[in-house]
Amino acid sequence: MSKDIRIKKGLDIKLVGEAKQVTTELPLGSVFAVKPDDFHGVIPKILAKEGTEVKAGEALFYDKSDERILFPSPVSGKVTEIVRGARRKVLEIKITTNGTQDHKDFGKVDVDAMSGEEIKNHLFASGCWPFIKQRPYDVVANPNQAPKAIFVSGYNSAPLAADYDYVLEGKEAELNAALTALTKLTEGKVHVSVGSAKSPLASAKGVELHNVKGPHPVGNVSTQIAQVNPINKGEVVWVVTPQDLIVIGELLLTGKFNITRKVALTGSKINEPKYVSVIAGAQISDVVKGNLNNDNTRVISGNVLSGLQVDENGFLGFYDNQVTAIPEGDDYEFFGWNKPVFNKISTSRALTFSWLSPKKKYDLNTNTNGEHRAFVVTGSFEEVFPLDIYPMQLLKACMYKDLDEMEGLGAYEVAPEDFALTEFICVSKQPHQKIIREGLDLMMKELG
Repeated sequence: MSKDIRIKKGLDIKLVGEAKQVTTELPLGSVFAVKPDDFHGVIPKILAKEGTEVKAGEALFYDKSDERILFPSPVSGKVTEIVRGARRKVLEIKITTNGTQDHKDFGKVDVDAMSGEEIKNHLFASGCWPFIKQRPYDVVANPNQAPKAIFVSGYNSAPLAADYDYVLEGKEAELNAALTALTKLTEGKVHVSVGSAKSPLASAKGVELHNVKGPHPVGNVSTQIAQVNPINKGEVVWVVTPQDLIVIGELLLTGKFNITRKVALTGSKINEPKYVSVIAGAQISDVVKGNLNNDNTRVISGNVLSGLQVDENGFLGFYDNQVTAIPEGDDYEFFGWNKPVFNKISTSRALTFSWLSPKKKYDLNTNTNGEHRAFVVTGSFEEVFPLDIYPMQLLKACMYKDLDEMEGLGAYEVAPEDFALTEFICVSKQPHQKIIREGLDLMMKELG
């Protein structure tokens, strides 16, 4: 069987503001934050209270359901504020740096000589376990369930996404160390996908390599799992992103927890789209300093389809390696529904002409171009949804909370990001990702 993963269904959203392959080293910022909401489903139990001095890699909190799963500080400094919301929910843990990075030493290890259990315990102790997520449910992996396979998607097809071939350049040693560790955590295979032979992941040993080709969402790991080793009821697959492999690999090789990332600054509102080297959890104002056109702008931590809106006082997400800035769509377009459209992307050919210029790049804003209404059955979702699943029916099953139907329609295989494209083209303006997230949460609560 071919190791290639090819899809035809999907949609590439070409936007202006792609990051140039130039990286600027940013100075260490003054305030960083870890947000428990980045780790969906985790109920935090605080270890480092306000006023506590911490080193980079020291635990700030652990998961109430499993105290082995620690969440570390990205920097050294003092915990200056624990921001709480309704019912005292922890929203942010802020750390003020002391101007230098002082790492907790977890010790160098010989990955080849370690057992799977030893590697697992090392990842627990160092706070690297949250980098391993699982399907079903798209949450931090349950260490008590053995995965039938582990997947790493080395190709990102999202709009303006960071180029993994560039981001991973020169990190072959860390990648190989991390992949070797992953092979010991499963009795199945570790599947690695790449977009080209130039990828640093293409030379990885001991893994199953796949070449991917096609429109977005070919880079989504759910698409690759469905093509290679679909998930059935009772099965678990673990997922790790390439930038997190680097953190795990560096920990194994040096004993230090270093969550410095190459972050792509993208979008039409970024003056100079490029890459910056920054530590996860940095304040957005430090990341985009002097490089943001702040005139009616929306800033997003992540990509335009599945990222989270933040303001300049907000913080970079724990898993994000992209910041996008695009125009805020708060204007009203007179008779916008009743005239030919040349400057927007649409899968429909009714008075829209984006299909005539497939390589054209657009400067889109956040306007939904319509109002929220009941689902309209158009058949367009299936054109951009490559999984062997009925997207409309699954969305409706999640809305009326039919667990049996959700199971039968393939909810175990999906994550909210898989419905970002259907949400983008939805004429009913329904929040697809929110609907799927709530459906998966219900399944996790009721079915385990």
